[in-house]
Parts: sequence; structure tokens; C-alpha cells
Amino acid sequence: MKTNGWIGVDLDGTLAESWPGEVHDNKIGKPVPEMLDRVKAWVAPGQEVRILTARGGSYLSVLAVKAWCKKHVGVELTVTNAKDFDMIQLWDDRAVRVERNTGKVIGGYE
Repeated sequence: MKTNGWIGVDLDGTLAESWPGEVHDNKIGKPVPEMLDRVKAWVAPGQEVRILTARGGSYLSVLAVKAWCKKHVGVELTVTNAKDFDMIQLWDDRAVRVERNTGKVIGGYE
């Protein structure tokens, strides 16, 4: 079920287990099975998925994330640290959902 636009998935703590201690360019945690299965299900029919991570600002980190994706997802995914208007969803362990154009928090975070 391909849709227009891309789905952003955070890496550390969402698609991969958080690395204990400091984040290093080339050290990425083990896959989070439920999220990995979800990403594979999106990728299989051709949905564009990008890894949206702060690591996207470092060349060495991007190489490490792409290699991790190749090993665990089966394909290299685009790695970025920027959203754009073509992003249709964001999956992230730190996000708080806000109702569009109102600023109202959804989900009881206040």
C-alpha cells in the first residue's frame, strides 16, 4: 500500500535500542522487533521510509545507519535530520502529538 510522501522513523530508542551511554557514530543498538517488522511491512510494497535522526548530521553516522538498515531492514534507507512537507508520518520515542493548527496536546502529556 504505497502512499505519496515518506514516513519518518527515529533510530535510537525507536527502531534500534538506545545505545547505553554516549551515542557514537558507528555504534547502533539491536533492532526493536515490533518497529523493525513495521518498517519492513512499509518498505515491501514500495512505501518510502526515511530514518529521521540527529545522526543525519554526521557523514560517518549516516554511513553506519545505512549499513545497519541494510543488515536489519534488508535495504539501505535514506538517512536525514530534516523534515519536509512530503513527510506524512513521524514515528519517534520522544514526540508529543499536537493537534494541527491549535497547539492542543493529544494524549495527556500536560
